[in-house]
Amino acid sequence: MAKDQLQVLNALDVAKTQLYHFTAIVIAGMGFFTDAYDLFCISLVTKLLGRIYYYRPGSLDPGSLPPNVAAAVNGVAFCGTLSGQLFFGWLGDKMGRKRVYGMTLMLMVICSLASGLSFGNKPSGVMATLCFFRFWLGFGIGGDYPLSATIMSEYANKKTRGAFIAAVFAMQGFGILTGGIVTLIISSAFRARFDAPAYQENATASTPAQADYVWRIILMFGAIPALMTYYWRMKMPETARYTALVAKNAKQAASDMSKVLQVEIVEEPDKVEEFTRDKDFGLFSREFLRRHGMHLLGTTVCWFLLDIAFYSQNLFQKDIFTAINWIPKARTMSALEEVFRIARAQTLIALCGTVPGYWFTVALIDIVGRFLIQIVGFFMMTVFMLGLAIPYHHWTTPGNHIGFVVMYGFTFFFANFGPNSTTFIVPAEIFPARLRSTCHGISAAAGKAGAIVGSFGFLYAAQNQDKAKTDHGYPPGIGVRNSLFVLAACNLLGVVFTFFVPESKGKSLEELSGENEEENVEMATGYTRTVPSILRRNSQELSYL
Repeated sequence: MAKDQLQVLNALDVAKTQLYHFTAIVIAGMGFFTDAYDLFCISLVTKLLGRIYYYRPGSLDPGSLPPNVAAAVNGVAFCGTLSGQLFFGWLGDKMGRKRVYGMTLMLMVICSLASGLSFGNKPSGVMATLCFFRFWLGFGIGGDYPLSATIMSEYANKKTRGAFIAAVFAMQGFGILTGGIVTLIISSAFRARFDAPAYQENATASTPAQADYVWRIILMFGAIPALMTYYWRMKMPETARYTALVAKNAKQAASDMSKVLQVEIVEEPDKVEEFTRDKDFGLFSREFLRRHGMHLLGTTVCWFLLDIAFYSQNLFQKDIFTAINWIPKARTMSALEEVFRIARAQTLIALCGTVPGYWFTVALIDIVGRFLIQIVGFFMMTVFMLGLAIPYHHWTTPGNHIGFVVMYGFTFFFANFGPNSTTFIVPAEIFPARLRSTCHGISAAAGKAGAIVGSFGFLYAAQNQDKAKTDHGYPPGIGVRNSLFVLAACNLLGVVFTFFVPESKGKSLEELSGENEEENVEMATGYTRTVPSILRRNSQELSYL
């Protein structure tokens, strides 16, 4: 039988959408805007880094980053992000969401600026410095994942909670889009001022000395939006759910939310004590395994599988577009023209596929639910990737490139109107307050492990099977076509593991986590923790829909 809800938590659950909701979305969302910008802008300048620092005199093709350097530059931020998600996720449950929130933002600002100031006497020194700062940049970004999601879920009402958390995450799309636009503007400005011939016409002159400023400015720009929101993050009160259910300070929770909601809320210290009694089981306890073990398995595996596909596609768009001849051969362009063309292609994909997908999720998630959006998203990603892979030779022939780009854009649309959004939302809803940030951090870290697999693995796997046609320094791979088959298989597995995660639409956080239940009573949602019952419940929901 369910306990009566605390008044302060019930007030949040039934609150009408108002200004503080939108303020929280903007404050948390600007962090995600910065996260996406910083993580993905590196893919726009890696070709330029190769031309500047790894020029090979007499070579028919421009310089490119050696395989180990390219893997490090692309992947080191993900290693930092994974570490940050685990550390700050745990710290957010120990110290409180607000106290940790400012730390992550300042770390992102400092490391964004420092990345653009990377120095060294030799190319290896510059790359090592860049990787060092991008690791710590990723560490700060990692903390933003569990904290932003948890704060928004704990502030939101239960009717539109999914849309609010999705709106925070949707800022990632604008971050990716802005990365492309900023790169277009900067590369265009430098091209106009420092015109250069194509590499095949004059190899040395094709990369003007001033090009070294281009990638630095692009990386440093990411500090600006983060810095703009620091003050407002520090002004946010701690969430009532943390204050009441974890810190067990009923008076402070009531005071904070009375100011936020502008209503009188009664302190209930005795009720807080009763509410939290016998609910102190830890992450590695048998009780947690019984209640939430299958849920954590579902959220971690789904996020891992999704990010293998999502990040390999995002980081290596330039390689895919080159392979289908949408972007000309590097030798036919100057360094700055190549940056411009790569940014233009990525901006087009973000504008047509990435950004719309996020906002479709915002509009529909509280109508159709998380489960359906995630399972349809995984399935459609599988379909479109197979649609790219099976007739791959057709897409690479002249005249068919637009069709490839449209199909490729649809994979991004259904990633974002699908598992890329829901894997972020659900872990912030279904775990108890004292472990919510930790469990979200674990789920997100599993996702970043998938991103590392995608970013490092795809770099090698997508190489041509013919050694004579591979990029300089790379061994033969399985080719883009076979790599797309592998990504399709990952998405299909995602469909299966989605059945391990409960639907959270329209329920309070305490209902979902079981915190409002008497000891030894199942959650009010009706989701028991055995594998067959979870699968049966979600299968019934899918059949009903």
